[in-house]
Amino acid sequence: MKQGDLVVRKSYGGDVLFWVSAFAAHQAVLRGMDYRLLADAPIDDLQTVRNPDELGETRKARIKANESLRRMSEERNRQAAHAGFTSALGERGQPFFEMPGKVLHLDGDANYLKKSMQVYNQLKVPAEGVHCHESQMPQILHRMLPQFQPDIVVITGHDGVLKQREDLQQLSSYKNSLNFVQAVNVARDYERNLDSLVVVAGACQSHFEALLQAGANFASSPGRIMIHALDPVYVAVRASFTPFRDTINITDVIAHTISGRQGVGGIETMGRYRIGVPNLKDVNTEQNMNIV
Repeated sequence: MKQGDLVVRKSYGGDVLFWVSAFAAHQAVLRGMDYRLLADAPIDDLQTVRNPDELGETRKARIKANESLRRMSEERNRQAAHAGFTSALGERGQPFFEMPGKVLHLDGDANYLKKSMQVYNQLKVPAEGVHCHESQMPQILHRMLPQFQPDIVVITGHDGVLKQREDLQQLSSYKNSLNFVQAVNVARDYERNLDSLVVVAGACQSHFEALLQAGANFASSPGRIMIHALDPVYVAVRASFTPFRDTINITDVIAHTISGRQGVGGIETMGRYRIGVPNLKDVNTEQNMNIV
């Protein structure tokens, strides 16, 4: 077994797919491939996986992730029709340009950040990604918020309930929830209006209630479960492409995350998408045609 190998834990019935991040003594440091999970395990408890799609849970998670991507792409294409600039059938209307909400994404995991940025790029969401340790997020946000001036902030990485901690209402029972709460506080010091700055915060098993109380619009995890690596991204994309006059459909957006309502929850929030006219490219094209 070597660094980078795909493995499952035999003692957990092979429920989650990991890649080996590092070795320490007779232990391996593991990072979830699909879920925001950081763990360690004895090397003799690990089984190498040759074909990840043979794992039922992994296959189901990836199918749902692809379905969510497809739905978001369709939702994005419907926004112009919703705003009245073209018909739902794609008939040409007024030339317009789009202004999706800008995303600032802070992630405690470089691999998940890379995957997240790929989704933003694929769906043409303007986004800035920053990899930093969860404990650095409040300071990073304090510096970057006025610099980037985002419409949506994602604060995520790794979290979890610490072993032998039974009081789930105490922030001290969590690995990084306090860091996330402090980062949300910085975001709300910068912008108090819940609709002017949409905050998506949390990771696996995070203290959902504390994050909402600090000012997050959407947070994980109501059921203290593991969340999919891209769940915060799906919420941010939906906020980016929901028109500014409309409330983000909480039930629908959560239903189409991979983790569902046990993994993500939130409050009523207005979208951040706008359309403008005219689209100068189309106008210039028409002028050139008239000249000819």
